[in-house]
Amino acid sequence: MIETLPDARGHFGPYGGMFVPETLMSALDELTAEYERAKNDPAFRSELDELLRNFAGRPTPLYLAERLLKDLGGAKIYLKREDLLHTGAHKINNALGQILLARRMGKKRIIAETGAGQHGVATATVAARFGCECIIYMGSVDMERQSLNVARMRFLGAKVVAVTAGQATLKEAINEAMRDWVTNVRTTHYILGSALGSHPYPMMVRDFHRVIGIEARRQILEREERLPDLLVACVGGGSNAIGLFHPFLNDESVKMIGVEAGGEGIRTGKHAARFQGGRLGVLQGTKTFLLANDDGQIELTHSVSAGLDYAAVGPEHSYLRDAGRIEYDYATDDEALAAFRTLAETEGIIPALETAHAIAHVIKIAPAMPPDKLIIINCSGRGDKDAGHFGI
Repeated sequence: MIETLPDARGHFGPYGGMFVPETLMSALDELTAEYERAKNDPAFRSELDELLRNFAGRPTPLYLAERLLKDLGGAKIYLKREDLLHTGAHKINNALGQILLARRMGKKRIIAETGAGQHGVATATVAARFGCECIIYMGSVDMERQSLNVARMRFLGAKVVAVTAGQATLKEAINEAMRDWVTNVRTTHYILGSALGSHPYPMMVRDFHRVIGIEARRQILEREERLPDLLVACVGGGSNAIGLFHPFLNDESVKMIGVEAGGEGIRTGKHAARFQGGRLGVLQGTKTFLLANDDGQIELTHSVSAGLDYAAVGPEHSYLRDAGRIEYDYATDDEALAAFRTLAETEGIIPALETAHAIAHVIKIAPAMPPDKLIIINCSGRGDKDAGHFGI
């Protein structure tokens, strides 16, 4: 039996916790207490369910990729179509849950970080829906390669702040968002976009995304009258993956694989595969696996995907990897780009480059699996935002 909750201070075994400045402890304690109250409030659950259904577009379909299956042979492949949600990715699940918490706490100023831009768009969307001021921090490198999502955030009334420090990607955007929160903690709620950071975020973000796995479980039982053999999802911080995996953790017959960003290859050092030579450390509020040198300095990362090039992974993923419950592999930039084109040309579905990492892994392993095996891939987002990578 896998333990599925952190302790009172947010520890998943040796991972997680609350490693933040003292000025943020009161805000995190307030958020933890409010979330615990909200979980037990039928009115909160009812309102969130209504928004997920009528605003976000849940439930999302479980789609049989028949042409991909015909081309590959082997196992039967289903896609959990989170790309069909309003805003184009799974991120809206968590953004809606957190904006309701912000309203309960009386906080009308919303901040967030974003890498690929999908969380920024989701946050700007819910802030517009609830009439809140919204500031999004985004690395200048990511703003250039995700210009469509920058435009979408601005259309929605958000202020997008370019971060030029360091690599000017996701880690630096989180740094700036945390600096803002420290300064404006009484009036501001930080909608963190993945299952990382200080407690209660890894637990809370996971819980808001569990709807993915709950639906997938029900849908596969309706379609195939049994559970899947394998679940596959990409892993940056890890929100879409833990959302799919969590409701299946105690089903021993279901194997799970998280796919990290292999970048230009592990030997090159230009990657973001934390479980390939990473080490235990603390980054931006949590203790987890991360990429750091012998002196403990955070290493540079690389991925063609702006959403996967973060130096650390969510703490629950580290715990579940140690427990042997989830396996973690990686796909390179070239493999992800090829998988992007393959899915588009066989199924008429253009996936996000993040999602393409998971698809790439399935393309490698599905042909060798028996045809009676069932795979579910979390199609975590759509890929129109990534057109610039193909010179479009």
